[in-house]
Amino acid sequence: MSGLRAGGADWPASSAYRSTRGYGAGAPVSFTDILLEGLAPDGGLYWPAAFPRFDRAGRSELRRLFAAAGYAGLAAAVLAPYTGGLPAADLAACCARAYRSDKFGGPVVAPVSPLGRGLWLAHLSNGPTAAFKDLAMQLLAELFEQELARLDGRLTILGATSGDTGSAAEQAMAGKSRVRVVMLSPQGRMTAFQRGQMYGLHDPRIVNVTVPGAFDDCQDLVKAVNADAAFKARHAIGAVNSINWARLAAQVVYYVSSWLQVTQDDDDPVSFCVPTGNFGNIISAHIARQMGFPIRQIVLATNENNVLAEFFATGVYRVRSAAETLATSSPSMDISKASNFERFIFDLLDGDAVATARLFGQELPANGRIDLSQTPLPERARGQYGFRAGSSGHADRIAVIRALHERTGYIVDPHTADGLHVAQAFLANEPMVCMETALPIKFADTVTEAIGRPAPVPPRFAGVLTAEPHVVELTGGLSQLKDIIAAHAA
Repeated sequence: MSGLRAGGADWPASSAYRSTRGYGAGAPVSFTDILLEGLAPDGGLYWPAAFPRFDRAGRSELRRLFAAAGYAGLAAAVLAPYTGGLPAADLAACCARAYRSDKFGGPVVAPVSPLGRGLWLAHLSNGPTAAFKDLAMQLLAELFEQELARLDGRLTILGATSGDTGSAAEQAMAGKSRVRVVMLSPQGRMTAFQRGQMYGLHDPRIVNVTVPGAFDDCQDLVKAVNADAAFKARHAIGAVNSINWARLAAQVVYYVSSWLQVTQDDDDPVSFCVPTGNFGNIISAHIARQMGFPIRQIVLATNENNVLAEFFATGVYRVRSAAETLATSSPSMDISKASNFERFIFDLLDGDAVATARLFGQELPANGRIDLSQTPLPERARGQYGFRAGSSGHADRIAVIRALHERTGYIVDPHTADGLHVAQAFLANEPMVCMETALPIKFADTVTEAIGRPAPVPPRFAGVLTAEPHVVELTGGLSQLKDIIAAHAA
């Protein structure tokens, strides 16, 4: 692509990765090396050695490509610099299979519509499980199968979900002969629809495990298993959570798609408001900005569990215990330990792996907090990187859902309502695109409270609430989890 530069490096540099804690610094690893992995061997997260940059000519070429080849063609072009070692034809084929129009309700895949008053909504939840996670998971499933076939290998995916990741991953991986899935979810913290989508799936290759506590307890167990290098290697354990770099890269595409749909000129700016709990969705917006797309503001929206918003206001990142993590009406953001925040701090520290390892490998576990209030980093995040942040409560969600429905007839889910509420404080001259997280059918109680009735359920989801559950309760901690993995490993 003639207008593509990699900030002084070439495409292979964008396909080289190192850990936020130092692994691979001397000899960065390739995309195909890390595709099937989760955490790096040192406990860190993979991050590209360089970002490819699309200048004006490159952005113009993407605009023409999007018009001609749709979302799948755009995805192949945006992801190509990151996928060294994977033939271009194979990447294009994976994208074509992942983003078929019959999976996403039409050829646009992720359409954007105006809500008025400067706000736009990116419809990211038209996929198989009615959540934005489908846009990355469908591609991950194709990439996994492609690479496993090349290696003649098998993979056991170990994941944690606060509500939507689990069903999106399981639906995408169902029927993939080389993949098994073990998915952890917090007991009693998901809606009935979310539980029905996950636990109602009957596939011998997929095991659901319910964990007492909050999402963070599930995530800690995943990290503990990954920390046992011998066990991880013996059972070929990989990840689909946003700790997997390929998941983040796939999400960059819908930010580019949204920008293309709401702008006319290749230099026109846009802002995004992103509801987030684990910092995975929003860091993909940050990556898009690093790649040269004209993103002015990246607005972070949280619910009452406002750990991330607190950091951008104070410079202090303090995780909450399971007891402190509130159960809210936007449950997929009931997270107080955001995995991808380490990647963001690593980037803010200009790739200082020693400092990042100290902060996240030592200070955070020991103190439950990281204090950067005396450094210029939080101001840099707000200024140079354009981050803003705010929080929303239950009453705010209800008010937004009700007002939007009365004004437009459209119904949003409570997480998207969090985003729309926070976004209103940061409206400026450029379009503000709020990223939809899920269809409102998943949150019937909250929607009913707001508008007097639940959202209509599409026919394809009939029977979700009455499906026979297939789930194992974890009562024996890490030891029992390892036994479950060993019994179902690929």
